[in-house]
Amino acid sequence: MKLDAVKALLLDMDGTLVNSDASVERCWGRWARTHGLDPQEILKVVHGRQGYATMAVLLPDRPMEQNHADNRLMLAEEIADTEGVVPVPGAPEFMAALATLPHALVTSANVPLAEARMTAAGLPMPKIRVTAEDVTASKPDPEGFLLGAATLGVPPEACVAFEDSEAGIAAARAAGMRVVGVGPRAAAMAPDAHVEDLTRLRVEPLPDGSLALHIDHIDHIDA
Repeated sequence: MKLDAVKALLLDMDGTLVNSDASVERCWGRWARTHGLDPQEILKVVHGRQGYATMAVLLPDRPMEQNHADNRLMLAEEIADTEGVVPVPGAPEFMAALATLPHALVTSANVPLAEARMTAAGLPMPKIRVTAEDVTASKPDPEGFLLGAATLGVPPEACVAFEDSEAGIAAARAAGMRVVGVGPRAAAMAPDAHVEDLTRLRVEPLPDGSLALHIDHIDHIDA
Protein backbone atom coordinates (compact mmCIF):
# COMPACT_ATOMS: atom_id res chain seq x y z
CA MET A 1 0.00 0.00 0.00
CA LYS A 2 1.13 3.57 -0.66
CA LEU A 3 -0.29 6.72 0.89
CA ASP A 4 0.19 9.71 -1.42
CA ALA A 5 -0.28 13.49 -1.08
CA VAL A 6 1.44 13.41 2.30
CA LYS A 7 3.28 16.54 3.42
CA ALA A 8 4.24 15.57 6.99
CA LEU A 9 4.13 12.76 9.54
CA LEU A 10 2.93 13.29 13.11
CA LEU A 11 4.14 10.67 15.57
CA ASP A 12 2.76 9.63 18.91
CA MET A 13 5.42 8.34 21.33
CA ASP A 14 4.26 5.69 23.81
CA GLY A 15 3.18 2.52 22.04
CA THR A 16 4.08 3.99 18.65
CA LEU A 17 7.81 4.74 18.83
CA VAL A 18 8.55 3.57 22.37
CA ASN A 19 7.31 0.50 24.21
CA SER A 20 6.83 1.83 27.74
CA ASP A 21 4.14 -0.63 28.79
CA ALA A 22 6.22 -2.08 31.64
CA SER A 23 6.69 1.31 33.27
CA VAL A 24 3.07 2.30 32.69
CA GLU A 25 1.83 -0.91 34.28
CA ARG A 26 4.07 -0.49 37.34
CA CYS A 27 3.27 3.17 37.98
CA TRP A 28 -0.43 3.02 37.25
CA GLY A 29 -0.76 -0.31 39.04
CA ARG A 30 0.44 1.35 42.25
CA TRP A 31 -1.99 4.24 41.76
CA ALA A 32 -4.85 1.83 41.07
CA ARG A 33 -4.29 -0.19 44.21
CA THR A 34 -4.07 2.99 46.30
CA HIS A 35 -7.54 3.96 45.08
CA GLY A 36 -9.09 0.49 45.25
CA LEU A 37 -9.25 0.10 41.48
CA ASP A 38 -8.45 -2.86 39.26
CA PRO A 39 -5.08 -2.25 37.54
CA GLN A 40 -6.19 -4.20 34.48
CA GLU A 41 -9.24 -1.99 34.05
CA ILE A 42 -7.07 1.12 34.28
CA LEU A 43 -4.88 -0.13 31.44
CA LYS A 44 -7.95 -0.04 29.19
CA VAL A 45 -8.19 3.72 29.70
CA VAL A 46 -4.71 5.11 30.37
CA HIS A 47 -3.07 4.82 26.95
CA GLY A 48 -2.96 7.99 24.89
CA ARG A 49 -4.33 10.36 27.53
CA GLN A 50 -2.60 12.71 29.91
CA GLY A 51 -2.66 11.33 33.44
CA TYR A 52 -5.17 13.82 34.84
CA ALA A 53 -7.60 12.94 32.01
CA THR A 54 -7.29 9.23 32.78
CA MET A 55 -7.99 9.93 36.44
CA ALA A 56 -11.04 12.00 35.54
CA VAL A 57 -12.46 9.07 33.56
CA LEU A 58 -11.80 6.60 36.38
CA LEU A 59 -12.86 8.84 39.28
CA PRO A 60 -15.46 11.15 37.72
CA ASP A 61 -16.67 12.60 41.03
CA ARG A 62 -13.22 13.64 42.26
CA PRO A 63 -12.20 17.33 42.05
CA MET A 64 -10.03 18.03 39.01
CA GLU A 65 -7.52 19.80 41.25
CA GLN A 66 -6.78 16.45 42.90
CA ASN A 67 -6.34 14.80 39.51
CA HIS A 68 -3.78 17.43 38.52
CA ALA A 69 -1.98 17.02 41.85
CA ASP A 70 -1.85 13.23 41.43
CA ASN A 71 -0.73 13.67 37.83
CA ARG A 72 2.31 15.66 38.95
CA LEU A 73 3.29 12.82 41.27
CA MET A 74 2.63 10.25 38.57
CA LEU A 75 4.85 12.10 36.08
CA ALA A 76 7.70 12.15 38.59
CA GLU A 77 7.35 8.38 39.08
CA GLU A 78 7.23 7.68 35.36
CA ILE A 79 10.24 9.89 34.61
CA ALA A 80 12.27 7.96 37.20
CA ASP A 81 11.06 4.54 36.00
CA THR A 82 12.56 3.73 32.59
CA GLU A 83 13.36 0.07 33.25
CA GLY A 84 12.16 -1.96 30.29
CA VAL A 85 11.52 1.07 28.09
CA VAL A 86 12.61 0.00 24.60
CA PRO A 87 12.03 1.11 21.01
CA VAL A 88 9.16 -0.37 19.06
CA PRO A 89 10.72 -2.67 16.43
CA GLY A 90 11.77 -0.63 13.42
CA ALA A 91 11.57 2.72 15.26
CA PRO A 92 15.32 3.52 15.10
CA GLU A 93 15.45 2.99 11.35
CA PHE A 94 12.17 4.82 10.79
CA MET A 95 13.30 7.84 12.80
CA ALA A 96 16.62 7.91 10.95
CA ALA A 97 14.76 7.94 7.63
CA LEU A 98 12.67 10.91 8.80
CA ALA A 99 15.63 12.99 9.98
CA THR A 100 15.48 15.46 7.09
CA LEU A 101 11.75 15.11 6.32
CA PRO A 102 8.82 17.05 7.81
CA HIS A 103 7.72 15.34 11.01
CA ALA A 104 6.81 16.10 14.60
CA LEU A 105 6.24 14.30 17.87
CA VAL A 106 2.74 14.71 19.31
CA THR A 107 2.64 13.13 22.75
CA SER A 108 0.58 13.32 25.93
CA ALA A 109 3.83 13.15 27.93
CA ASN A 110 5.46 16.30 29.23
CA VAL A 111 8.95 17.28 28.07
CA PRO A 112 10.90 15.54 30.89
CA LEU A 113 8.97 12.29 30.43
CA ALA A 114 9.28 12.41 26.63
CA GLU A 115 13.02 13.01 26.89
CA ALA A 116 13.45 10.25 29.48
CA ARG A 117 11.63 7.64 27.42
CA MET A 118 13.08 8.60 24.03
CA THR A 119 16.57 8.54 25.58
CA ALA A 120 15.96 5.18 27.27
CA ALA A 121 14.82 3.78 23.93
CA GLY A 122 17.84 5.25 22.13
CA LEU A 123 15.69 7.38 19.81
CA PRO A 124 16.37 10.95 18.66
CA MET A 125 13.98 13.62 19.88
CA PRO A 126 12.33 15.37 16.93
CA LYS A 127 13.11 19.08 16.69
CA ILE A 128 9.40 19.81 16.49
CA ARG A 129 7.36 18.31 19.26
CA VAL A 130 4.02 18.95 20.91
CA THR A 131 3.94 17.87 24.54
CA ALA A 132 1.58 18.21 27.49
CA GLU A 133 2.91 21.70 28.22
CA ASP A 134 1.75 22.96 24.81
CA VAL A 135 -1.95 22.07 24.95
CA THR A 136 -4.98 22.83 27.07
CA ALA A 137 -6.79 19.55 26.37
CA SER A 138 -5.65 15.93 26.34
CA LYS A 139 -6.18 13.46 23.54
CA PRO A 140 -8.80 12.51 22.29
CA ASP A 141 -9.07 16.27 21.75
CA PRO A 142 -7.39 17.11 18.42
CA GLU A 143 -5.57 20.19 19.76
CA GLY A 144 -2.14 18.56 19.85
CA PHE A 145 -2.30 17.22 16.30
CA LEU A 146 -3.64 20.51 14.96
CA LEU A 147 -0.82 22.37 16.69
CA GLY A 148 1.74 19.96 15.26
CA ALA A 149 0.42 20.49 11.73
CA ALA A 150 0.32 24.27 12.19
CA THR A 151 3.89 24.33 13.51
CA LEU A 152 5.05 22.40 10.46
CA GLY A 153 3.01 24.71 8.22
CA VAL A 154 1.09 21.78 6.72
CA PRO A 155 -2.71 21.44 6.38
CA PRO A 156 -4.08 18.70 8.65
CA GLU A 157 -5.48 16.77 5.71
CA ALA A 158 -1.96 16.51 4.25
CA CYS A 159 -0.62 14.89 7.45
CA VAL A 160 -0.53 11.23 8.40
CA ALA A 161 -0.63 10.46 12.12
CA PHE A 162 0.93 7.38 13.69
CA GLU A 163 -0.94 6.22 16.79
CA ASP A 164 -1.44 3.17 18.99
CA SER A 165 -4.39 4.07 21.23
CA GLU A 166 -8.11 4.70 20.96
CA ALA A 167 -7.74 8.21 22.35
CA GLY A 168 -4.88 9.03 20.00
CA ILE A 169 -6.60 7.71 16.89
CA ALA A 170 -9.76 9.62 17.80
CA ALA A 171 -7.69 12.80 18.21
CA ALA A 172 -6.00 12.40 14.83
CA ARG A 173 -9.29 11.69 13.10
CA ALA A 174 -10.90 14.72 14.74
CA ALA A 175 -7.99 16.76 13.35
CA GLY A 176 -8.86 15.54 9.85
CA MET A 177 -5.79 13.36 9.38
CA ARG A 178 -5.26 9.91 7.96
CA VAL A 179 -4.06 7.45 10.58
CA VAL A 180 -1.62 4.55 10.58
CA GLY A 181 -2.36 2.42 13.64
CA VAL A 182 0.64 0.77 15.27
CA GLY A 183 0.47 -2.32 17.46
CA PRO A 184 -2.32 -4.44 18.90
CA ARG A 185 -4.28 -1.67 20.64
CA ALA A 186 -4.78 0.16 17.36
CA ALA A 187 -6.15 -2.79 15.43
CA ALA A 188 -9.69 -2.52 16.80
CA MET A 189 -9.96 1.18 15.92
CA ALA A 190 -10.10 0.63 12.13
CA PRO A 191 -7.33 3.09 11.19
CA ASP A 192 -6.64 3.79 7.53
CA ALA A 193 -3.82 1.25 7.77
CA HIS A 194 -2.57 -0.94 10.59
CA VAL A 195 0.92 -2.36 11.17
CA GLU A 196 2.21 -4.49 14.01
CA ASP A 197 5.36 -2.38 14.31
CA LEU A 198 7.49 0.02 12.24
CA THR A 199 9.66 -2.49 10.42
CA ARG A 200 7.78 -2.47 7.12
CA LEU A 201 7.44 1.26 6.52
CA ARG A 202 9.33 3.34 3.99
CA VAL A 203 9.06 7.07 3.34
CA GLU A 204 10.00 8.40 -0.09
CA PRO A 205 10.48 12.13 -0.72
CA LEU A 206 8.96 13.13 -4.07
CA PRO A 207 10.09 15.86 -6.49
CA ASP A 208 7.05 18.03 -5.68
CA GLY A 209 8.04 18.18 -2.00
CA SER A 210 5.45 15.69 -0.82
CA LEU A 211 6.09 12.27 0.67
CA ALA A 212 5.04 8.79 -0.39
CA LEU A 213 4.49 6.46 2.53
CA HIS A 214 5.00 2.83 1.55
CA ILE A 215 3.64 0.11 3.82
CA ASP A 216 4.97 -3.23 2.67
CA HIS A 217 2.57 -5.36 4.67
CA ILE A 218 -0.93 -4.27 5.65
CA ASP A 219 -2.58 -5.89 8.63
CA HIS A 220 -5.74 -3.84 8.30
CA ILE A 221 -7.10 -1.27 5.88
CA ASP A 222 -10.27 0.70 6.50
CA ALA A 223 -12.14 0.50 3.23
